[in-house]
Amino acid sequence: MHIDFHHATTYVVARDAGFTHEEADIIAYSAQYVDDATSTGTINFDNRAVYNRISSAHKMLDARNTEELANHYVWLAFHFLPGNGGLAAGENPNGSFIDKIICTPNSPVAQEMVRDAILEKDRAYALHRLGVTMHVYADTWAHQGFAGVLHNVNEVENAKETNKSGIFKKSLSGILSSFLEDAIPPLGHGRALTFPDAPFLQWQYENGRGALIKRDNPMDFIAAADHMCIAMRRYQLGNPDAPVNGLSATTRQQILDMFNGTLFEDGEERHKAWLKAIRKGQFTICGKVDIDDYFPRGNDSWKAAALGTSFDMRLYPYKNEFLTSHWKHFHDAIQAHRFNVVYNILPKYGICAA
Repeated sequence: MHIDFHHATTYVVARDAGFTHEEADIIAYSAQYVDDATSTGTINFDNRAVYNRISSAHKMLDARNTEELANHYVWLAFHFLPGNGGLAAGENPNGSFIDKIICTPNSPVAQEMVRDAILEKDRAYALHRLGVTMHVYADTWAHQGFAGVLHNVNEVENAKETNKSGIFKKSLSGILSSFLEDAIPPLGHGRALTFPDAPFLQWQYENGRGALIKRDNPMDFIAAADHMCIAMRRYQLGNPDAPVNGLSATTRQQILDMFNGTLFEDGEERHKAWLKAIRKGQFTICGKVDIDDYFPRGNDSWKAAALGTSFDMRLYPYKNEFLTSHWKHFHDAIQAHRFNVVYNILPKYGICAA
């Protein structure tokens, strides 16, 4: 999924779940920042304080993608959550280990991840972690059928659009063949380019095992949004088992209309359309609200607010406000999330990822 879903749609869903504008803004920024926190290493301050950060994303052509441990820490934990074939802990899907780590929508693994984020809502970084969790949770629908490791199960052949949106100027197969195939590793949905991330797209392809896979992104994305709303309503109540509804009928239809009607190939263009619609009051639950643009870097970013600059420096001036900054809370959240997924949840399903 792209910024239009992870930032804008997440914001609308959070508002429908009962969060205030300010709370929804934190959740939505955190959800999108998962894709933009690509730097790792120690932050050194001029008073000799230090803070160690991890990354929650790599770019597709990052050399770190050839490192198995880096893949397990980033792609498995944050983007292609292993699904264990949709089976409960202690059960095994037919096949080999790769069948355990293929991403599966709303798997028991994903549900347990959501549950833990709800149960730990007393943390200072809880809203930030909720945003991180919603990113990973939503991606289980968009990234289904792919695995966050280098494996031929991620191959994509004979891909083509089936709903004729007219956005892609040639067939998906033609677009794929126009790339140097060896430059795009069979990692996650890299060989499918951005097609799993386009909310309006219906398409099909043959996977690495020769099976024909048909995808309906609008239906997958609205299912993700609905389950996110359920999770966020339960978070509000502090009860991961609370019997709650998902999206209201009005918000569900307004989101679905936006998916189907925002026909831009580029996610940034779709994001602009979403922000414009939110500001105009197109989503009834939000009213007319002056939602901020999203700035992962630059003077208006969370990083600049916390560190005084978004540039990498040898030493940063220390401010007491750093400890309560959104940037630190986000990085606290992704560390808590990764530890919980890799060391607590996945081993219950027989998945050793680190």
